[in-house]
Amino acid sequence: MSTALTLERVRRDAEVIARAGLDTATFLEEFQCSVHRAVPHVAACFATLDPATRLLTSTYKFGDLYGNDSKDDEWAQFEYGAPEPTSFIDLIESPVPSVSMRLETGQLPASAVRMREFIMPTYGYTDELRVAARERGVAWGGMALFRSGDDEPFSRSEVAFLAQLSGDFAVGLRSGLLVRLAGTADDRANGPVVVIVGPDGRPRQLSVGAEEALRAMSHENNQASSLGTISALVAGARRYAAGSTSTLPRARVRLSSGQWLLLHASPLSGAGERGGDVVVTIEEARPPEIVPLIVAAFDLTARERDVTQLVLQGVETKQIAESLHMSRYTVQDHLKSVFTKADVRSRRELIARVYFDQYLPRMGAELAPSGWYETRPDALEPVAVDAVAAAGRPGAASAAAATAGATLAACDTPATSSTT
Repeated sequence: MSTALTLERVRRDAEVIARAGLDTATFLEEFQCSVHRAVPHVAACFATLDPATRLLTSTYKFGDLYGNDSKDDEWAQFEYGAPEPTSFIDLIESPVPSVSMRLETGQLPASAVRMREFIMPTYGYTDELRVAARERGVAWGGMALFRSGDDEPFSRSEVAFLAQLSGDFAVGLRSGLLVRLAGTADDRANGPVVVIVGPDGRPRQLSVGAEEALRAMSHENNQASSLGTISALVAGARRYAAGSTSTLPRARVRLSSGQWLLLHASPLSGAGERGGDVVVTIEEARPPEIVPLIVAAFDLTARERDVTQLVLQGVETKQIAESLHMSRYTVQDHLKSVFTKADVRSRRELIARVYFDQYLPRMGAELAPSGWYETRPDALEPVAVDAVAAAGRPGAASAAAATAGATLAACDTPATSSTT
């Protein structure tokens, strides 16, 4: 175990890094480097999750695992295919958000299915330390550290130390979703794309544009291929087909360009069958899908979320006060807090931040037959987000955001515990 001075420095580093406004890839690179000083390991794997469905949305690898993606589909089957007491989904609900496989199994890691049938024979690792990234009951991801060979197993003090970093880990992942990237929307084919995955877990057929979409999902430093994300959806779809769950799997994925995709999967086999093909659909996410996630990433209180919902619908302060049974001064106090957390200065900038970050780069593009923006390359010039606030058209912005704002009332991410 590292010295107390090293642990304190790493703890402070984690707190600073998590609040530095870094994109996800940069945050994880610096976070992993700091963690390694306190808890040495031969390999590390970081996962981001959709906080509503807790499905895998991306994977980043370091050390021995970097570039080793060929077995990610098998990992997803162990993680999402059947109940497992040390899966990230279960760890999120655990009183302590960290676990060592050797300590959990009484120094018999091979007694755990994931270790015995996958981790040990595939990679040769003899111990795994998992940590869930959670904050106020909301899960944003997880990390797994590995040791092998003659390495000492992870100690109870190391497990406890990393549990203390769970909140900062979550803050860094949550904040990474809000980093504004000055890029253009990609020029994939219009409309949804489809990937059909066979019983062996491997893609069998891809529609036009699917290969480009999959490639766009693994474009950042240290980011693994999209195989794990697709396989997690497939595992969820097969659990649905077997009757183990009543909900079809879906996840929202942010690309390095800032564009959001919605992925969902459905079994093509008959009811009750465990095998068979699964169809995975990838499409650009619409505002009602993304607004709740963005607002959750702002870490608003329940009351701040209520106020934000009405602001996004263009409701004035007086009407907000009447609707929420509070004074206008209280509404203003909540708005000031929302503006601070969202890093904006006005209602119009808030609408721009929540709604237009995804779609503004294509304003002015022609509409495709589907009614959505046509991805014509010459219409993809980047536009500064602040231009929305300066355009002097709050009515247009509010009207465009009204549909998205209305979805906040039934936000599908867990609400924070504060009700101020």
